[in-house]
Amino acid sequence: MTERDALTALADDVGVLTHYTDGLHRHVEVPPETLVRVLATLGAEIGSLSDAPTALAAWRAAPRRDVPAVIVAWDGLLPPVPAGGRGEVRAELHIEGDGVLPLPVREGSLHPLAALPFGYHRLVLERGGGVETSTVIASPTTSWSRPGSTARSWGVGTHLAALRSRRSRSVGDLKDLEAVCHWVGSRGGDLVTVLPLLPTFNGDPAEPSPYAPVTRLFWSELVLDLGEGHRPVPPPETLDVTRADREVREALAGLPLPDRAGLDAELLRYAQFRGAQRRLGRNWRAWPEGPRSGRLAPAHIDPTEERFHLVAQTLVRRQMDELLRRLAGEGVRVGLDLAVGVHPDGYDPWSRQGLFAGDMSVGAPPDPGFPSGQDWGFSPVLPHVSRLDGHRYIAASIAHQATLAGVLRIDHVMALSRLYWIPHGFGLHEGTYVRYPMDELFAVLTLESHRHRCEVIGENLGTVPPEIGQALSRHRVWGMYLAQFAPMPPEGGSPSPDEAALIGTHDTPTLAGWVDGVDIGERVRCGLLAADAAPEETRRRAESARRLAAHVGATVEDRRAFLSALLTWLGGSASPLVITWIEDLWLEREQVNLPGTRSSERPNWQRPMGRLLDEVFQDPEVDALVRDLVDSRRGEPR
Repeated sequence: MTERDALTALADDVGVLTHYTDGLHRHVEVPPETLVRVLATLGAEIGSLSDAPTALAAWRAAPRRDVPAVIVAWDGLLPPVPAGGRGEVRAELHIEGDGVLPLPVREGSLHPLAALPFGYHRLVLERGGGVETSTVIASPTTSWSRPGSTARSWGVGTHLAALRSRRSRSVGDLKDLEAVCHWVGSRGGDLVTVLPLLPTFNGDPAEPSPYAPVTRLFWSELVLDLGEGHRPVPPPETLDVTRADREVREALAGLPLPDRAGLDAELLRYAQFRGAQRRLGRNWRAWPEGPRSGRLAPAHIDPTEERFHLVAQTLVRRQMDELLRRLAGEGVRVGLDLAVGVHPDGYDPWSRQGLFAGDMSVGAPPDPGFPSGQDWGFSPVLPHVSRLDGHRYIAASIAHQATLAGVLRIDHVMALSRLYWIPHGFGLHEGTYVRYPMDELFAVLTLESHRHRCEVIGENLGTVPPEIGQALSRHRVWGMYLAQFAPMPPEGGSPSPDEAALIGTHDTPTLAGWVDGVDIGERVRCGLLAADAAPEETRRRAESARRLAAHVGATVEDRRAFLSALLTWLGGSASPLVITWIEDLWLEREQVNLPGTRSSERPNWQRPMGRLLDEVFQDPEVDALVRDLVDSRRGEPR
């Protein structure tokens, strides 16, 4: 076996792709240097191509578990589990919160006596004095859906920070969100989707992207309704999260510290970490060895900062719960996004350092929108480590969102199957895909969906492997239909009953911006598109817009009539859920985010909404567009 053959075999064993097709439909053979770096991060004993034969032999000779680290019991039915090895075996299943169930061994396999309750259970296997444990995920095969509901619903999407009303402070808050929910509910809708409501770094420097959170386990303090401490401000030209942070700190300064005895250990640890960042610096990887390794002492922690986060998180949890109770009485739900990663300076990579590949970044290979590729800047979760921990962190991240979300959108849902890793120091096109245990992660997703009565959407846009489409169908997770991306007949058709239907998302142009090609000029300016490619891109865009307008019975020249016809067409489809970006209702031209650019290049996530909610709620043209959508949703699907 040659060194390259051994490297390929090792990559196959470990779950690293040696070749793939990128977004430009090009076949890519992954360079050996990339494979070596990724394989070493995943635990192989390899430092160069010449090590591949011995690394492969060592990998295959390593001791193996008698039972898998994670076992999925779909619909509570545990499959026969091979006990493996020799000698007398004793096995029992520790049911989550409900006692112990013995597992008899028959013909070398473990067999349950009955269907298991849904939950995360612990399998304990004893043989010859040795003990091995596994996590059993007993989960419904399909995600939760509202029982008995045949309605084709609709809602609006927005960036909460960008919401503006006459009462608003520097950024939109939960009170502004509730106002939009009331408005949507009063017009027959039942959903308002917002981007992740997770904490961000708000200074030194500020990083306002909701997709680069400090953690996926807590809420953003910036969304708080400050009550008596609320002070309206004139509409700003840009959203200033640093100013918003000051507003929250001033309003919370006089509030009492919650009783520590009633706080969970994760929150206490999170507040200590934020206090340590204030004292030692944001980049925890540059801290002294003790706190860098997770050992925090009082001398490392700024007590004022620690206190602030304890107070803020206690208050925001209470306000979220109260908001949910009020909205439930009106039949309106909040939709959330599950961010695919966490800022490398964040709490999650620090508190779970063995779980994250700190020498790798997640991104995407070249595609038409980003011909150089993308680096999203966060470290990937190590799949084998996550399995050994029973995927507890991933489950906690999903559960945190699902406690609030009536609908949860899984950003980049293909991450449940594979992620594109880029070794630090390598080019964006020099990464490769690493496989993840898809069945196990979908089991976590569907279980948390049922526990929190939350419907699920998978963001399946772009180059998505076939197994993801099959999994979405099997587990009754809606895909996404974007009118901007949809092929028109004869190649394509209207949204299906398995797809949430949208015009665009926070990562695409608004409808007016898409028709006008506003993003094309911005992509050229930011180096995402070659200037000599812009004319052809503009031509293709104009043709796509013309075809879509013609398909819905409109023209691109009359933008408002085009929007009305498009909403009516989407609303009349078989899609179970139609979501319109709120700013499309008045044909806003600028998009909230241009993927592939940083906030220093373009004011991503920093543009306040162009109109006040007070005006939008009273606008007869907006109302007429909403009525078009409502009427089409009430008719028979086409």
